[in-house]
Amino acid sequence: MTQRPVPDERRPPNQGPKAAARNRAALVAAAREVYAEHGLDAPLFAIARRAGVGQGVLYRHFPDRAALSAAVLEENVCQVEEAAAADGARLAGVLGVLTWHMAESAAFIGLMHADGTSNGSETRPYALALSERVERALRGHLPAGHRLETADDLMLAVAMVSGAATGPGHEERERRALAAWRLLGVEVGPVRPYEG
Repeated sequence: MTQRPVPDERRPPNQGPKAAARNRAALVAAAREVYAEHGLDAPLFAIARRAGVGQGVLYRHFPDRAALSAAVLEENVCQVEEAAAADGARLAGVLGVLTWHMAESAAFIGLMHADGTSNGSETRPYALALSERVERALRGHLPAGHRLETADDLMLAVAMVSGAATGPGHEERERRALAAWRLLGVEVGPVRPYEG
């Protein structure tokens, strides 16, 4: 009797530390998507599944929901800052990147409302610091005499637009955000992530 080969059903070898950066990036990207679809209270297992990793990997990188949300926010803010620091950057282009994040990330919308009523959580100072970074990035491109140049008008406008960026999908949120910018009389460049 001949033996048939047994199919190799072993898992692929664990790549250990080599996979850590890739897993972290996948978790942040998955969190952004899942939060956009289901809000900030989406189950963490759904994020791990979307990223293609186990929950243990998620918890090794992010011990709790707040740490994962903070990572998403940090990446969003970094992209806005990078867009603002790019050669030839203009306010309209930076607002296009900001608007993409508003339409894509429910966590980012929460950041834009960080100075509103809060229950005094420990994440509020962090959110305020990130919000201030967004303001600095935008303010550096406001031309003299721009309608949003007074003290609080810039971030009030951002908060108003982010409040309008609601809807069941990215396209609807983007459409509503752009309509809000138009109502405010503010030019916005192409809505896209910053890719360097």
